[in-house]
Amino acid sequence: MSRPSTFVPPPGVSARVISTPRGGFAALDTDGAHRPDGPLRGTALLLPGFMGSKEDFIALLLPLAARGYRTVAVDGRGQYESPGPHDDPAPYAQEELARDVLAQRDALAATGPGPVHLLGHSFGGHLARAAVLAEPAAFASLTLMASGPAEISAAQRERVKLLRDALAVLDMGRVWEAMQSLEAPAPEDAATGAADGNATDEATDEAALRARWLRNSPAQILAAGRLLCTEPDRVPELAALSLPRHVISGERDETWPVPLLDEMADRLAARRTVVVGAEHSPNTERPAETATALADFWDAVPL
Repeated sequence: MSRPSTFVPPPGVSARVISTPRGGFAALDTDGAHRPDGPLRGTALLLPGFMGSKEDFIALLLPLAARGYRTVAVDGRGQYESPGPHDDPAPYAQEELARDVLAQRDALAATGPGPVHLLGHSFGGHLARAAVLAEPAAFASLTLMASGPAEISAAQRERVKLLRDALAVLDMGRVWEAMQSLEAPAPEDAATGAADGNATDEATDEAALRARWLRNSPAQILAAGRLLCTEPDRVPELAALSLPRHVISGERDETWPVPLLDEMADRLAARRTVVVGAEHSPNTERPAETATALADFWDAVPL
């Protein structure tokens, strides 16, 4: 999962609910943030990844607003602050989640400004792709961030299987404890944090991450994990569209190897950006560079 720098929206960014005929979706919206002089250039809809949330994009919001884009990051159905059933997997089928994205787009397009650019990170990229394939004319462009052509790598499929097996027998709190035990910081990292006074901040961050995890729907996590492990290669369908495309990633990625992302970008005739110093989450690891690359791409999209 991505680890946002904070869960507190910056000044001018509102936490609100996007109301649609398919229900309400929690969002962070830069509609009230500082903007450059002159008209806005468009709207960007950002979809988070597996076990993530809208806060994963929090460091991108003001930089993108400063470039003239109303930027809206959302929690999908059953993610963090957007409600969803805890036991029924049917609402989390990919086609249902794609319809949610299209409903979010319609709600944003009604309040402007247009056009609407779509970005999906990791699992969110698969949902973004499904939405575009369902309604190609709905968006001005598609950006796939650290999101590959098909199923995740074999090592990551095994990790997802372990998670799904754990959720079958443990409650969300105990699963969180198990995940943390597998990802404990190295001793030197813990010592450094205590020495430089960051131990309290790190504990607060962990508490916020745990709180987010506990508000996720188990059914959503199970369904998303299943989709990540079985997603077919839909690149030929996407390549057949005239929609401008952008593939952005870090320079290392264990979920979809970077050479595979390079190949996908070639197959899509897409703009390709590799964010130096980032891995699977350039949105949190190198937000300034990532925001610049995104806005440069959107600026170049012919309208």
